Amino acid sequence: MTVEKKFRLQGLKVLVVGLQRSGIGAALILKRLGANVRATDLKSIKELGEGVAGLIREGIDIKDGGHEERDFLESDLIVISPGVRTDMHLLKKAKDAGVEVIGELEFAFRTVRSGLTPLKRDIPFYAVTGTNGKSTVTTLLGLILNNHGIRTSVCGNIGKAITAEILDMMEGRVEYPDAFVVEVSSFQLETIKDFRPSIATILNITPDHLDRYRSMDEYIEAKARIGLNMKRDDFIILNADDPVVMKCRQMTDSEILYFSRKVPVEGIYLEKGGLKIKFKDREVEIDIKDMKIKGVHNTENAMASTLMAFLAGASRESIEKTLREFRGLEHRTEFVEEIDGVLYINDSKGTNVGALMKSLEGFSNIVLIAGGRDKKGDFSVLRPLIKERVKAMVLIGEAKEKIRESLGDLTLTVFASDMKDAVIRAKELARKGDVVLLSPGCASFDMFRDFEERGRIFKEIVRELKGGIRKD
Repeated sequence: MTVEKKFRLQGLKVLVVGLQRSGIGAALILKRLGANVRATDLKSIKELGEGVAGLIREGIDIKDGGHEERDFLESDLIVISPGVRTDMHLLKKAKDAGVEVIGELEFAFRTVRSGLTPLKRDIPFYAVTGTNGKSTVTTLLGLILNNHGIRTSVCGNIGKAITAEILDMMEGRVEYPDAFVVEVSSFQLETIKDFRPSIATILNITPDHLDRYRSMDEYIEAKARIGLNMKRDDFIILNADDPVVMKCRQMTDSEILYFSRKVPVEGIYLEKGGLKIKFKDREVEIDIKDMKIKGVHNTENAMASTLMAFLAGASRESIEKTLREFRGLEHRTEFVEEIDGVLYINDSKGTNVGALMKSLEGFSNIVLIAGGRDKKGDFSVLRPLIKERVKAMVLIGEAKEKIRESLGDLTLTVFASDMKDAVIRAKELARKGDVVLLSPGCASFDMFRDFEERGRIFKEIVRELKGGIRKD
């Protein structure tokens, strides 16, 4: 049965679980489309902040500070935010009672495909997933397409929820795009049923979120779901250099293309310092000598973005222009300052072991600042890189003992009490030609609100040191 036939909202009792950005957007869209909406969150309205004010103004009933079982059991449909665990006992009860449970990504896709908004039903979705690099690829793809004259809405896990974006379009605050470019997390993919991107990529899969998933196989399965509904006239692009990603070939019916730094493939690969697209009977060379973003991981990001843009209709000129101009995203191997011949690099978005590994591969003579809240990562896989490239480690946060036990015998290792202490110690250890690299390999929540706050504080401290300002 098609999405158009089976998705109707008028008069339905719909419960929205989780009132962050995506949940608020979903609740307001549901209200506009005639559903009887109720929303619930474990936090109080005061804790939820100003975002829920719009729900209150619309007369949407909010149950804050906890959930009530009857809200779940008496609903016709439940829409959950990505942060809500699908194994929550009330969701299980609702499913057992025959209530359908979907996520906000699935809800947004159905809303568009069903013709319930002024958006074209057949507007393409281009989706990006993977453990690391999603935001860079999503942003870069959107820029390439926009430079070619294809108006895009860049949203999803990258910052602005797709439901919030669609709501803005429905209310005239945002222009209707030609395509959605969506960053997609494993959490969002857990709850898809009909979601079908026209072009998708899986960039890499390394251990992450193992505090949520029972095993690595379960995490891989969640990522692979991006290709669940894709067909032969769709394209999925896989990292041929990542053996874990290559396992996902069996989980989709779409046409599969590849990107590789190491070998020629059907898709895109490195050749003579540039990129070469090979697709059916076409071969296109992409000049990257003036590309601003550096490092192994950014070469992979550029390949995935380039091939997706090419398949979406972008020209070589639009691709090369964007690669020349794009300077990367904040907190992703971001250059901060040079002090006494030492480079300071902010990779606060490196929140897992895989991201830290990619970051280490891009530099040498490193004084590494790492640590934070452990996500059950295996730091021992970093041993060859630590031995080869890291001259000292400055460790912070809850995971510092674990990291020292795994790696501390390979290089000089010291503990720091906070970020300022860490930066000062790193400066003392670094010499001209070295790199002080913040790439934590851990979540930030033990010491900071999020990875962005962690990165901002790192940059502020570095710039204070360059200016000779020491604040105690």
